Amino acid sequence: MSAPSGPGWIRFFPPTGWLAAYRLEWLSFDAIAGITLAAYAIPVSLAYAALAGLPPQVGVYGYLLGGLGYALLGASRQLAVGPTSAISLMIASTIGALAGGDAVRYAQIASLTAFAVAVLCLIAWLFKLSVLVRLVSDSILVGFKAGAGLTIIVSQLPSLLGVPGGGHNFFDRAIKLAGQLGQTDILVLAIGAIALLCLLLGERLLPGKPVGITVVAVSIVMATLLGLPGLGVPVTGQIPEGLPRLGLPTFGLLEFDDLFPLAAGCVLLAYIEGVSAARSFAAKHGYPLDARQEFLGLGAANLAAAFGHGYPVAGGLSQSAVNDNAGARTPLALVICSVTLGLCLLFFTGLLTNLPKAVLAAIVFAAVYRLVDFRALLRMWQVSRIDFYAAAIALLAVLLLGILQGVLLASIASIFLLLARASQPNVAFLGRLPGTGRYSDSARHEGVEPLVGIIAFRPEASLLYINAETILETVLVALRRSADVRLVACDLSASPYIDLAGARMLHDLHDELAARRVTFCIVGAHAQLRDLLRAEGLAEKTDSDQWLRSLDSVLGGSRSDTATR
Repeated sequence: MSAPSGPGWIRFFPPTGWLAAYRLEWLSFDAIAGITLAAYAIPVSLAYAALAGLPPQVGVYGYLLGGLGYALLGASRQLAVGPTSAISLMIASTIGALAGGDAVRYAQIASLTAFAVAVLCLIAWLFKLSVLVRLVSDSILVGFKAGAGLTIIVSQLPSLLGVPGGGHNFFDRAIKLAGQLGQTDILVLAIGAIALLCLLLGERLLPGKPVGITVVAVSIVMATLLGLPGLGVPVTGQIPEGLPRLGLPTFGLLEFDDLFPLAAGCVLLAYIEGVSAARSFAAKHGYPLDARQEFLGLGAANLAAAFGHGYPVAGGLSQSAVNDNAGARTPLALVICSVTLGLCLLFFTGLLTNLPKAVLAAIVFAAVYRLVDFRALLRMWQVSRIDFYAAAIALLAVLLLGILQGVLLASIASIFLLLARASQPNVAFLGRLPGTGRYSDSARHEGVEPLVGIIAFRPEASLLYINAETILETVLVALRRSADVRLVACDLSASPYIDLAGARMLHDLHDELAARRVTFCIVGAHAQLRDLLRAEGLAEKTDSDQWLRSLDSVLGGSRSDTATR
């Protein structure tokens, strides 16, 4: 949804747009969606809070307050905001060392991180940094999600097996878990396995239905009737009643260099996941989405969570799909969800006392197993090896280093891969298509007529400092392999931009060809390229009248046309 028109802050306050256009018949849809989302959020938020190493009610606070914050400033009509699996694991793997075993300090750092996320979102909005997030490629995300999914799964296996677990990364956890298999509690395993089976079957057979809350309710009833806590089955215990107490986060707990990487990683994860989900729903329902405004929505959600002593939240695809499938028309569904969760916190937390922790682990399993998309990885291997390598870097980084370091390394890797791709552009050596004045890449098309005594090449990229040397070397190799070359023509029609290093490369190529008594010409140069070539003195070495002409007109072909692939 685009920002509403109007003076000042009105343009950045989306409710002025969707409330003005609100229809009364939408209220029932938003109400049903809000209640359904609350039913989904209760078990998931409890599970994610446990994954984050925080008290279970803190996860509910994230949905309650984060949804209200996003409803005020978020641009999407269907996006649902709350704790996510990846951010929960990032919090658990990072704050533990910073808190030094102090549970109170742990919770304080978590809420301070949410506040820092809100501040970084505001900075990103002010400086329009949404373009930088696009540097993280889809292949990087596939690998990151797979690594996060595997890490989360192995972190939840101890709760499903009834063993202590432990470890700092995927492999360390897996090794320790393997050594504890002999201590498996069969009763705990049976509870978790049955819950997981019910969740997976419900997802397949009853899509869009509140299966999670049903499984939670049944497991609580059975645990109470059968006295499972007395048999040693771990349960959540007493959850405090009442709404979250609002207040400023505790400042001064960490140095900036300790807090910033964690908050920046949360922003990167939250924004990428949230915008990806928001765009899919905007396209589905036919309205525009202001990606920059999403920084404000995400910031408001985390600011609200921080003041409620929660931890960082984000918009996720799974909870948003629940919201959308239930019929949400506007962010009012998030407000209704928050009201429903508030009522549950006030009156029904006592019902959750005997909820087995193995059921929470099963809920996490059911929510994250789809993150491990081996089919996508296999397809990358078959179609684009460089994309596969990017995904593999992200996957291994998360498994070895953890969520935070993994996402940061993956982000850096995506930038280097982008540069690597740009540094190896295709240089098409052209031949004439028979009976035409058109030219095409001889390596890609059969039947093109070779140009006798002429090398015509077309760099299929901008000429920049990162690829200029590669292009020059490729042309010189082709020159050494050819005999009796009298003319080398550089077709710049596929090069939208050139920098000083690219112009210097053309100078060097001209000088090398001049030493061999080979003529050099440039054709198909766009306006910006011609200006820079002229400023760099290439008009003194080549015929500038040819720069704008087509390759065929310079080579004296039978027809005048622009070169094509």
